[in-house]
Amino acid sequence: MLGVASTIGTGYFLGSAFGIKLGGPAVLISYVLAAFCTFIVFDLLSAMTVDDPQKGSFRTYAKKAHGRWAGFSTGWMYWCAEVLIMGSQMTALAIFSRFWFPAVPMWLFAAGYAVLGLFVIWLGNKGFDRLENILAIIKIAAIVMFLVIAAAALMGWIKGGTKPEVPLTTSAFFPTGIFGLWSSLIFAFYAFGGIEVMGVMAVRLKDPKDAPKSGKVMILILAVVYVLSLAAAVTMASWNKFPTTKSPFVYALASYDLPFVPHVFNAVLIIAGFSTMVASLYAVTTMIVTLSEDHDAPKLFSRKWFKRKTPLLALALTAAGLIASIVLSLLMPAKIYEYLTTAAGLMLLYNWFFILISAGRNLELTVWGQVKRYTGMLLILLAVSGTLFHTTSRPGFWISLGFIAIIAVVLLFMQSVWRKAEKEAKKS
Repeated sequence: MLGVASTIGTGYFLGSAFGIKLGGPAVLISYVLAAFCTFIVFDLLSAMTVDDPQKGSFRTYAKKAHGRWAGFSTGWMYWCAEVLIMGSQMTALAIFSRFWFPAVPMWLFAAGYAVLGLFVIWLGNKGFDRLENILAIIKIAAIVMFLVIAAAALMGWIKGGTKPEVPLTTSAFFPTGIFGLWSSLIFAFYAFGGIEVMGVMAVRLKDPKDAPKSGKVMILILAVVYVLSLAAAVTMASWNKFPTTKSPFVYALASYDLPFVPHVFNAVLIIAGFSTMVASLYAVTTMIVTLSEDHDAPKLFSRKWFKRKTPLLALALTAAGLIASIVLSLLMPAKIYEYLTTAAGLMLLYNWFFILISAGRNLELTVWGQVKRYTGMLLILLAVSGTLFHTTSRPGFWISLGFIAIIAVVLLFMQSVWRKAEKEAKKS
């Protein structure tokens, strides 16, 4: 349930509209491929967790496989990516909230959700677990509700609506061709973003050997509900009429006599965005603590104050990054910030790619295991390269490379610092 809570968010409820716009009904194939790749990544990540449970998860495994530079790079790349994405989530939450309260300034809503999220993390693991479990159930219930209503609508039991369009021919199923399908892959992957949070949480299992089992169940649930709900949506409305500013599920039901639907789904969008934001807050705070403990960040960030389990300065750094990201999202032109968050999403996929690379060194894989690993790498490369085919994601691709270049420059400086420290340690 924690995995479901940290994964189902605005990337699915809103981002799927971009996938439909680019790939048409064929976006269903993108979601199946993304689910398969997600399964591979989590399967190998959980296998490394079973073999060597570590709080730093994929960052620690990268360091173990390739050295300190890999742990430093992946840790800070993940932290930067998640902080930027959380800023966009806060902005989205503010927009959703103004559906009911249009006169309230966006910054006030964004600040309120940020404070509430930080408070949940400050409460510790028990408060976090309980809230996320409840929110996960609500999100799954909302998707099931959509499927039930969609089935009733397609059966003609609800007034209104348009004639269902079942894409049975090749041209109807692939209206934008292979390049449209290729371009839509990235948005399918976005909908599964969050499984790396499960890797961070896995060390809290009573028995880490349960990690692979829990991941398989979670990914199966996600794959089934994603594909079924999107199939219903593209059957209920023409694929090329879906707006990218609305949830495709709200739009699919808009022509039916269901006045309560916009309000229910607006509440679900808020719940979805908030729960994934809280999960990200947990992950980045844990990540900065492990970076600090490994001397890849200032030591003060892992220091505990007032007998709190959550280091307050680590939480304060996350809060500062979150505030900066919210300010950027509200002040920068919409397109520029959209490019930044797209870049951040791509950086998460780069981390997934590094998980697969690290698994090759940390695990003794069978031939089938190696086949899965290389298949996962290929699918991630296809998703990343697909961003070059449309203007929405292309700038984000180049910006993501810019972020990597900045981290590389910092890394070169840090390596000289580490070498000096090693020499001094040998002399002493």
